[in-house]
Amino acid sequence: MVTGMIDKLAAATVRHRHVVLALGLLLVGVNAAASGPASIVGQRLLILGSLAALILAIVVMGVRPACLVVQPQIPAFATPGPAWTVFFALGYLGPASTRIDALARSTRQGTLSAFDVVFDVLWVGLAALVVAWAWRGHGVRLHPYGVRLTWALGSRTVPWEALLVPQIPSAADRRLWLGMRITEPQLVRRRGIPQSRGATRRDNIDAGFLAAVIGHYVAHPEHRAAIGSEAEYARLLAALPGRG
Repeated sequence: MVTGMIDKLAAATVRHRHVVLALGLLLVGVNAAASGPASIVGQRLLILGSLAALILAIVVMGVRPACLVVQPQIPAFATPGPAWTVFFALGYLGPASTRIDALARSTRQGTLSAFDVVFDVLWVGLAALVVAWAWRGHGVRLHPYGVRLTWALGSRTVPWEALLVPQIPSAADRRLWLGMRITEPQLVRRRGIPQSRGATRRDNIDAGFLAAVIGHYVAHPEHRAAIGSEAEYARLLAALPGRG
């Protein structure tokens, strides 16, 4: 029962992540605009809320559904945005708000130092990066031309022609990365700072399911052109072992 509730919480958070993050940013803005006792109370509530969000991030980190999101407008099949990044971003907003308040207070009092400016700007910049990461729901996308792994600082695209069928990990394997068997690394395209050279994220999807899907398209190039359509996703699920 508890596991089912966690799964539903994670799914709802992913589905409404823009609303959740917007409310978090709104609370930070309201607190930053407040002053006096209201500001102190707001800071304490934000810190408590941040702690609760970080705990939720740890709890939902183990939720890895065996499904993909159909994106016909791209076209692609994408892994669901990980719910833990949304809660992590909310958890980070509390301390970021504290730093913004401290920076504003130091400016008013004339006690602002160069170190304070650099530290607070870096802290707030990191908070913006974390929120952007959660907002966009970076992860793995399967395109007609290959597998693309994105995150906040870059991406890596591996063409289907450069892949071998991946090994299906055991149910006990809880690592955050799924090894990719790349035969022609010179075909891999990178932008920015990729997260990994020879693996793909699996923190937001069942690794066995993802490996089976990638293996299916490696072995069946005739179906790649239809990736991104509802009809192809239904055909894919029916074709996978144990899903038809």
